Amino acid sequence: MLAFITAQFVLVAVVVVLAAWAILGYNALVRLRNRFVNAFAQIDVQLKRRFDLVPNLVEAARGYLKHESGTLESVTRARAAAVTAGEQAAANPRSGEAVRQLAIEDAGLSGALGRLFALIESYPELKADKTIASLSEELTSTENKVAFARQAYNDAVLRYNNAIQTFPSNILAALFAFRDAAPYQTESPEERQPVRVSLG
Repeated sequence: MLAFITAQFVLVAVVVVLAAWAILGYNALVRLRNRFVNAFAQIDVQLKRRFDLVPNLVEAARGYLKHESGTLESVTRARAAAVTAGEQAAANPRSGEAVRQLAIEDAGLSGALGRLFALIESYPELKADKTIASLSEELTSTENKVAFARQAYNDAVLRYNNAIQTFPSNILAALFAFRDAAPYQTESPEERQPVRVSLG
């Protein structure tokens, strides 16, 4: 009889320990997932600010660059594509494909802005325009904030992915369908180049 009671006690203790491990592990995974979703929200905030600045810069430059309308149109198109991709990623930041698409479109916008700034550099009267200089300065500041937000997001994704891929938390991750998160990165070296703003 004593052996039976001891066996029951051991069984109950094992069940309690396993249940506590499962609850604590699950909650830890949820917290990590929420951190990377929140980190993406910070990217989204900075990208929206960037997206808002771009049309102002294009409008300010339009008067000077009437014969360079192709460059201005490519910036406008790239912005529109990036905004659409940003909205889709913001609607579901857990979607790796949406985050990858945003990174691609954002890199396209960076490239288009780089070409616009190279063009601005070649027009002294445009470089001297106070509105353009102010917008360029704001855009540079925003680019830096976007870069910091991306790094924070990628750090949060790394912590989350490590948690769901390492033993024993990978057991809970598989059980509760936690999926890998996609880092915010681009594929080609050209897309990795920062927007260069230099009007001084």
